[in-house]
Amino acid sequence: MPRTRRLVNGEEKTAYHVMSRTALDGFPFGDVEKDELVKIIKKFSKLFFVEVFGFCIMGNHFHLLVQMFPEHYFKDKEIWKRCKAHYGEDFEVSGAKRNGSKLE
Repeated sequence: MPRTRRLVNGEEKTAYHVMSRTALDGFPFGDVEKDELVKIIKKFSKLFFVEVFGFCIMGNHFHLLVQMFPEHYFKDKEIWKRCKAHYGEDFEVSGAKRNGSKLE
């Protein structure tokens, strides 16, 4: 049975419950995998402007409670800074020119 369409609110901060389950049989997430998943969640939440309120990682799935921020909350300079921190100093935006600290 198909799920109902999710409400996506692009104008204000919105909290979401995110759940993902592995397609593998059994319980593939052991302690090491769970620790690595937490590192990945922290890394990407910094890049994509997500605040993680809570999480639960189990043997074959996980739950996140996150708050998403609309794009108008952030300026180009902050986005550029986060991309550089994530991808490294050699990160470039295709077709964009960098003039000092300003993205053109």
